[in-house]
Amino acid sequence: MASATDAVSTLMVQKFGVDPAAVRPEIPLYELRMDSLALEEFRILIEEQLNIDLEDATLTSRNTVGELVELVHTRTLG
Repeated sequence: MASATDAVSTLMVQKFGVDPAAVRPEIPLYELRMDSLALEEFRILIEEQLNIDLEDATLTSRNTVGELVELVHTRTLG
């Protein structure tokens, strides 16, 4: 799962200016200032970077970083 974690962390830091120390599994996305518009942009970036489909994924700012990483991880496997 390290690659999914790395991909999510790297995109959050590089594209959204999130402090790398703040990207922890238990942190809700809203605490990283990821609102619905940012999450949609983030979803598209993840799809493009990792060549996966997250179109049907339900993702809100209340999800945690860990939940997002798990979603990305499961989609990269199958």
